[in-house]
Amino acid sequence: MAERPRRNADGAPVGRRAMLGMLAAGAAGLAAAPYLQRGWEGFLGAASQVDATGLTGLLPNPGGFRYYSVVGSVPRKHETNYELRIDGLVDRPKTYTLPELRAMRQTRVVADVLCTDGWRVDDTPFTGVKLADLLDAAGVRSEGAAIRFSCFDGAYTESLTLEQARRSDVLVALNMQDKPITHEHGGPVRLFVAPMYFYKSAKWLSGITVTDKVVPGFWEERGYAVDGWLDDADRGNEAA
Repeated sequence: MAERPRRNADGAPVGRRAMLGMLAAGAAGLAAAPYLQRGWEGFLGAASQVDATGLTGLLPNPGGFRYYSVVGSVPRKHETNYELRIDGLVDRPKTYTLPELRAMRQTRVVADVLCTDGWRVDDTPFTGVKLADLLDAAGVRSEGAAIRFSCFDGAYTESLTLEQARRSDVLVALNMQDKPITHEHGGPVRLFVAPMYFYKSAKWLSGITVTDKVVPGFWEERGYAVDGWLDDADRGNEAA
């Protein structure tokens, strides 16, 4: 007579076939996780573009980031139609294409991303052109004291003092997490201001204008601090 399977204290034994099935399902889940996360991030990003309530920003995201837009829809830009204009109090105004920005010297900065809403993503790498390099190429005039940033969503703006803008950890970023910045994350080009809250890192960057004084940005006009320093930030002049 065949030996009956023994029962353990927890109930019926788990058969080998069932165990292998569970292991296979677990492995499949691990393999699919990056694709599922990208799909969910894509859904959140697309939904945020048409969400006037901002509620999509409250949905959980395993990647850590949340998606916000201050307008209902943002046009998509890419290599054939993206432009970044540098003007204002400069000697040499210039418009850069995406390939031209990619051809410039690239700098990689790894920093924690913190939002005023409380979420954070630690050790996030951004790569791009130092804002200081673009300002040097444009030739800032003596009366230049600040920078006003504009975005191709048609609404968002930001600001920095000239001293802040020249820090080595302030980038016109092309890559985030070692990949080209997606539209949902503010691509193809966004600002990254490492020592400040993430609202200072304007998405969908299209204009850099040198001004004679700080012009408060979109959120500063609605009560946010003009200087959005992180609590533990080195506020010294970390020049490029």
